[in-house]
Amino acid sequence: MHFGIIAPPLAGHYGPLAALARELVSRGHRATFVHHAGAQPLAARHGAAFVPLPTGSAGEHRRIGGTVREMARQMEMLCREAPPLFRDLGVDAILADQLEPAGGLIAEHLELPFASVACALPMNREAGVPPPFVGWRYDPSASGLRRNRGGWTVSDVLMRPLGRAIARRADAWGLEPRRRLEDCFSRRLQLAQAVPSIDFPRRALPPHFHYLGPFRHNETSDFRLPALNGRQFLYCTFGTLQGWRARLFARVAAACADLGLPLVLTHGGRLTQRQVARLPGEVHAFDYLPQEAVLDRAPLCITHGGFNTVLDCLARGKPLVALPLAFEQAAIAARIARSGAGETVPPMRASRKRLAAAIARVLEGGHAAAARRIGEDIAQAGGVVRAADLIEAGLG
Repeated sequence: MHFGIIAPPLAGHYGPLAALARELVSRGHRATFVHHAGAQPLAARHGAAFVPLPTGSAGEHRRIGGTVREMARQMEMLCREAPPLFRDLGVDAILADQLEPAGGLIAEHLELPFASVACALPMNREAGVPPPFVGWRYDPSASGLRRNRGGWTVSDVLMRPLGRAIARRADAWGLEPRRRLEDCFSRRLQLAQAVPSIDFPRRALPPHFHYLGPFRHNETSDFRLPALNGRQFLYCTFGTLQGWRARLFARVAAACADLGLPLVLTHGGRLTQRQVARLPGEVHAFDYLPQEAVLDRAPLCITHGGFNTVLDCLARGKPLVALPLAFEQAAIAARIARSGAGETVPPMRASRKRLAAAIARVLEGGHAAAARRIGEDIAQAGGVVRAADLIEAGLG
């Protein structure tokens, strides 16, 4: 089969889907990412096949994640340009990221089977779970349910530009009415990188929803840092979009220095050499490192709470100190706190002293045991291999 892949052009989404594409290709299928030309480096980084949309797409594209209106414009662009390209490519089925409603709309328009993939937190709505953009704790009480209803109401208001775009496109194509992101999810197969032990309790998921754990190939790496000479170190990353936060890195570095531990950090090329030189304590800074190999050697990770980093940590039984910065990271941090696998320090309150205390508690407490339990769940969930099995069975 030939699978077309549609996802927001973000590293945290292209990486897992590229691993899934690679697994499908190893089984004799084809898998091709389709988006504006500016997204091609994301696919190339993982060796994935990519075909750009044909006309004027790069000029229309604006940075995803900025506003809901930009998401709506991007959805319209994909719906306008991708269908004829999929026909020309001979695509047999579509893999659609949950955060890109164009995938489901295009699949139904072309009468192709499709799977929805939750690379981030599952976006499936239910009354007992807060919206995935807030850091609220899980609260199944009557007051908690009322708060959730209010949160979803506000979320719907904020998402109106995207909802209107979804409704217009569904009407133009003669599809049944819809107006929300989740209305575009597959009714045949939904795959999630999460596992139940790192999500809030769910009671309304459809039978075709599957928790699978992170989509990875677990490639080995010879990562070594001679300067450390085998000493214990802590690892810090704020992901590919937040690596410019020099002041926050400095507070983390100072906290590690107070604990007498060297710090290894990655910033995605967002810090200058001068900014790195100003960081206190013993700091080893890199643009990029093989993150999974680094996590194998570090006792914990200090992170922004990006979902892929969190899953990589927990898959190795490593606890976290989360400093949620943007997007759904506060919601992920709330799940980390509930699971017992780490602690959360709001960035605005992340003083040197507070960070050092949180790191010390995680190093000395029972957080590692909780992280190991989640790691066992991830090991049993099936990951990318099980995802490909389900796709072959459900879409073939």
